[in-house]
Amino acid sequence: MADITALQPGQGTRTGDVYLSSQPDQVLWGYVPNVHTAPVTRMRSGQTITIDALSHEGILEDQGRNPVEYFGSYGVTEIGVLDDAKVIAAEYNRTPRDFVKDGPHVVTGPVFVEGAEPGDVLKIETLEAIPRVPYGVVSSRHGKGALARAKDGGPPAGITLEEVMPPISTDDRDNPDPTHRGNVSVFTAIEDGKGVMPVGSSGQVRFPLRPFMGMMGVAFSRDPNPTSDNSNSIPPTLGGGNIDIRHLGPGSTFYLPVFAPGALFYVGDPHMGMGDGEVALTAMEGSLRGTFRLTVCKKGSSDAPSVAYSYPFAETADAWIPIGLSDPDGAVGGQVSDLNVAMRRAVVNALDYLEHDRGMDRTTAYAYLSAASNFSVSQVVDRTVGVHGQIYKDHFA
Repeated sequence: MADITALQPGQGTRTGDVYLSSQPDQVLWGYVPNVHTAPVTRMRSGQTITIDALSHEGILEDQGRNPVEYFGSYGVTEIGVLDDAKVIAAEYNRTPRDFVKDGPHVVTGPVFVEGAEPGDVLKIETLEAIPRVPYGVVSSRHGKGALARAKDGGPPAGITLEEVMPPISTDDRDNPDPTHRGNVSVFTAIEDGKGVMPVGSSGQVRFPLRPFMGMMGVAFSRDPNPTSDNSNSIPPTLGGGNIDIRHLGPGSTFYLPVFAPGALFYVGDPHMGMGDGEVALTAMEGSLRGTFRLTVCKKGSSDAPSVAYSYPFAETADAWIPIGLSDPDGAVGGQVSDLNVAMRRAVVNALDYLEHDRGMDRTTAYAYLSAASNFSVSQVVDRTVGVHGQIYKDHFA
């Protein structure tokens, strides 16, 4: 591969009023903030912030914890590897992580937004999402994903052991040493604004990129008196987090209920492209520079959709997006990974929005959703699974 350069921390155009990089004292690795986590920066409501988000791919234990060597194996020279990836990998090598229990994500923040109080809504407008490197990685690891083995080692319901993916023999998933456990990763170059993967010995599949942050959230803790940053980064919650909805790129708005003073906003899990479902475990993971406008919507106001004061909600230029999660309180009483639960909650949230914000009779709204809206699986790989709907704005013109 020809020499490529990376959008290093602090370099290039940063359009936000505030800038935040992903240095060791500005991130959590594998965890999201709780309501007592100290903020790493502050901003006023209505200001913008540019964040250099860092992908975990290339720095994980099963990839050697050395991004220069890992990406070098795919022909990327050292100038094409992000400096913050090198620093994070080296810093955390001095303090080993629990690869089994910890989440994989590098989480940047939290950001204190002045004026935000519990009961308010934080309105998050994504203004930009720019790839920091011209490549990404899609990984399946250790029998996770839509076609994972069951906990007893057998096939999950509905498929045979031969249909488990990736094939059991390919990723050494039972190795007790996580640094040697292996993974099945597909290095994906970016060419002319598209992701490129090999097909056979000489062909290619090319697909459009849709950069977005898989993780945008505010501090939320299932424990009312948390004493440490102990919320795993994998499952999404009422505070958002690893929500993995592919429509939340530039031009979108994401609304989250606030649970802590200052909201304590964070981002992570940057994606260059993802299909609904995220079936193989990861999207096309790759570091992004994102710019966001953060605005506080005060409790009881009509500045945010009514649903958003108690549950995540989103919109794009074309659609309102009600969201349903199978286990939004953070696995209190045990993890629930049931798409039926997520689907029902997405429909209820859609009905609440149509009734309370658009003035529709609830029975008519139920019929309308069946006739004219779409409900899609957001992801099936984050323990707490998700469904999102699309209610199209031009129907209400």
